[in-house]
Amino acid sequence: QVQLVESGGGSVQVGGALRLSCAPSGRIPSRTPMGWFRQPPGKEREFVAAISSSAANTFYAASVKGRFTISRDDATNTVYLQMNGLKPEDTAVYYCAADPEGNYYNPADWGYWGQGTQVTVSS
Repeated sequence: QVQLVESGGGSVQVGGALRLSCAPSGRIPSRTPMGWFRQPPGKEREFVAAISSSAANTFYAASVKGRFTISRDDATNTVYLQMNGLKPEDTAVYYCAADPEGNYYNPADWGYWGQGTQVTVSS
């Protein structure tokens, strides 16, 4: 069962911007933190950003801080990732995740995942 669905990926030039969206397609906990990870070709998934249930707390990887902004709509459990100032090293498949049980930075601690959306940054 697909429980999260990402959208908004695409191909942009260096310095461009994209906004990713993620919404539940199945039943997930109604109150849960949500986050974004990414996986460059041939590499492991890495943490990008996370946001608490009330949106009071946000967390970012050092590589994206100041360029990316995570936000959410608690009524629908929709989470967004605004990506500005994109760089070639941002190229990856971006995955949405929900319901961490422990460490936000560890992909294995998250219970729900989307199928991924491709982001390609060209120079």
